[in-house]
Order: sequence, then structure tokens, then C-alpha cells
Amino acid sequence: MDATSSRTRKADAAKKTVLVTGAAGSLAKRVISRLHGRYKVIAVDFRRQVETDAGIPSYKVEIHKRGFEDIFREHKIDAVLHLGRIFAHESDRSRRYNANVLGTKKLLELSQKYGVGQVLIHSTYMVYGASPYNPALLDEDHPLKGSEATHDLVDSVEIEALATIYLWKHPELNITILRPCNVLGPGVRNTMSVLLSRKLVPVLVGFSPMMQFLHVDDMAEALVLAFEKNKPGIYNVAAEDYVAYQVAVEQCGCGRLPIPSIPPALPRLWSRLLNWNAFFPPYMVNFFKYPVVIDGRLFRETFGWKPRRSLNDIFGYYRKQKSVGA
Repeated sequence: MDATSSRTRKADAAKKTVLVTGAAGSLAKRVISRLHGRYKVIAVDFRRQVETDAGIPSYKVEIHKRGFEDIFREHKIDAVLHLGRIFAHESDRSRRYNANVLGTKKLLELSQKYGVGQVLIHSTYMVYGASPYNPALLDEDHPLKGSEATHDLVDSVEIEALATIYLWKHPELNITILRPCNVLGPGVRNTMSVLLSRKLVPVLVGFSPMMQFLHVDDMAEALVLAFEKNKPGIYNVAAEDYVAYQVAVEQCGCGRLPIPSIPPALPRLWSRLLNWNAFFPPYMVNFFKYPVVIDGRLFRETFGWKPRRSLNDIFGYYRKQKSVGA
């Protein structure tokens, strides 16, 4: 073995091994591409075995089932970036709960059992819930009321409850929980992205709450930064700007479909009758009525992070997609 090969092997051995869940998603793919080369990356997804670059092991496995532990046995994992989640429009409530909540519980248990030194969990601003009584800015200490109005956010709130318990009981896991605002951009298939990809979108008559949006590339950079700086805690992730929902709809090149908002049950009924669960699900109706604006100062100041893409960059992607498809 020559000296160069020896140095390469030693350098590879010194790299941290990072397991990334949800590897088939647009956000996870961007995170993996940023980590690859500097770290040993393991890609995991419940949907399919993801095609990866050379040297990145890829597994199709449901993390709440027994086979997930085999990955921890086979690899000495130093850190876990838990980005995988089933959205409400992708599955029924029972399967979603098993995958999201029981899967996270299994992941935390295995991380403790196998001596993982860092766990990062991708959550959502929706855990705060949408209410007319929300303050102008929601900081990380605000109660999580997302599950009070709808059972469809129970899994998101329970994931955070589990992670918070482990955060305080097992400091050796160095847990970081990120609560980003709406993440948008190429390849993103969450509810808001599916909605703004449409040519005609529902708007509630008399309502246009302030909303925050973040480009998927900026969120990927935020995740990598949080991993590399390793400062455990709970952080909102958002830019300093925000915009009214109906302005965002217009800027994305969408037409408006006015939906009566009185009585309050009517928009939910429309959603169910017209099978709008993928882009205007009943559980999100309040988010189209009341502002949920999060204060992202703690994350920006702690990690020295600043998004690079403007709202126009974000909305421009959706405008362009419509002009291409016209």
C-alpha cells in the first residue's frame, strides 16, 4: 500500500458517520449532497431505496420496525439527521402515527443504545397551532397547541414531546430540534408547495394571514450548519420577512378560488367533498385564517445563519413552472 492510499484510508476512518432519514425527499437529498465527501453518509427512507452517489449506503426500511436496528449494528453511527416524515395527505392516520411517532421513538431508543453522539430532528412551525390569540411573534417557549384543534397534528406534537424528553434526560445525545416555517422550492412535495404549484388555489373570504417562507436550499444549509456546530436545543428557523397569504398566491402566479369562511365548518366540508387533502386539508384551514409567525432570531444569532434566497426567488420558481406548463 502506497503512502497516498494509507492517508486516504486514515482520513476516511476519521470521518463521522451520519445517518439521514427521509433520504428520498428533496430536502434530504440536498443535505446528503452537502455532507457527502466530508462525512460518511447513510441514506434511509421508508418509501424506496434511494439512488445515491458511490460510497453512500442506501436502505429502504420502516424505522419503527425491527429491521432498522440492523443498520445501527452494521455501522458505527456518530450522528442522526431525522428528516423523514409521512405527510397527512400521504397516508391514513394510523400508519402515519406509527411511522412518525413510533418511528421517532425507535430512532431515539437506538441512538441511546448504540452510543450516537448527536441527533437532529426536523420538526415544523405547525406544532404551535393557528389561533386568533397567537402573539405577533412566536418564540421557542410558546406552548405547542397544534393538536388542540385537530388530530392531524398530534403526531407532530408528540414527536416533539418525545424529543424534548430525550433532550433533557439524555444530554449525551446532543439533541437539536428545528421548527422551520413553510419550506418551498424544486422537488418539495409538502402541502404548501403542492398548493402553490396549482394554477387555481382556494382562499378564504375575509382572511389573508401573514406567512413565512424558506427556500429548500436555505433549509438544507440550516440543517447542515446546526449539525456541524452542534448546539443542542430547540430553534425556530425563519427569515426576517413575511408576506400575506393572498399576496404569496398572486406572486406564485396562482389564480384565486374564493371559499366562504362562514360558518367555520364550511371550508373543511369543501375540502372533504372535493378531496383537497393534498393541498388544502381540513386540518390546515385555521392556518389560512390566522397568522403563525415564528421568531427565528435565536437560530440566526446562535448559528450565524442567514438565508440567501429572497421571497421573489422562492415565488419565481412557482411562476416559472406555470409558464412552462402553459
